[in-house]
Amino acid sequence: MRIQFVKNIQFTKLLKVEGRLREFNFRKLGGVNEGIFTVDVVDDRGNRILFRMQKEDGNWKIMPQSLPRWIMDTEAQFHDQIEEELRNL
Repeated sequence: MRIQFVKNIQFTKLLKVEGRLREFNFRKLGGVNEGIFTVDVVDDRGNRILFRMQKEDGNWKIMPQSLPRWIMDTEAQFHDQIEEELRNL
């Protein structure tokens, strides 16, 4: 019997978006979805927004879905934060 362990990677970052600090929670999915991060954040009304990011051509990209513009405009910062965290493992 072979036991395989998958390291759980999750972290939280405060990013300034549209002049306001927002808390983004990142979690790396293991197994079949190994190259995917889920990200969640709260909007101005207190609603939680969940989205996924996938690594394509060396960059972390938001997977196609309907999201507020302020999230889409922050994609490059998300990429930088994920890469920094993965380098520090």
